[in-house]
Amino acid sequence: MTSADTLRGRKVAILATDGVEEVELVEPRAAVEKAGAQVRLISLSPGKIQAMSSDVNATGTYAVDAVVGDVSAADFDALILPGGTTNPDHLRMESAVGFVRDFVNSGKPVGVICHGPWTLVEADVVRGRTLTSYPSVRTDIRNAGGTVVDEEVVVDNGLVSSRNPGDLPAFCAKIVEEFAEGRYPR
Repeated sequence: MTSADTLRGRKVAILATDGVEEVELVEPRAAVEKAGAQVRLISLSPGKIQAMSSDVNATGTYAVDAVVGDVSAADFDALILPGGTTNPDHLRMESAVGFVRDFVNSGKPVGVICHGPWTLVEADVVRGRTLTSYPSVRTDIRNAGGTVVDEEVVVDNGLVSSRNPGDLPAFCAKIVEEFAEGRYPR
């Protein structure tokens, strides 16, 4: 059971754009908010983003709190990278890639699920790390120097990863735990 004070005072960024898998945005956000974190949705442009279900059905829209080019890793204590196949592909813009690279290199905890590791691969921050992902992303992780395991949730020095929406209960519990622990040596 998560206490409402576990993440009190922590600022969590969720980096997402159109095509984000809705459940991978909503459930982790609810988990860290329930634990007391302040959450901001960061995207490529202002306005709203269109979430999806299984990459084919448009679901809800979500208001963007800040544009990635206007924030920095120093503004936050933790980062969530949800999946959806088109979301991480769109995030291959330099402003988003730089933000993710700075975040991982800072040693602050990061939670990533499903296709989200594509953004980590683009940021060149998986070399020497162990993580999991949706099966179609695993070759990209290996080619970028990472080690892939097929487990519900994997933690490597503050980098929390899961495979798919079925892993969300374990993923949400683990990101709250890791985000509470804070910075990790890199």
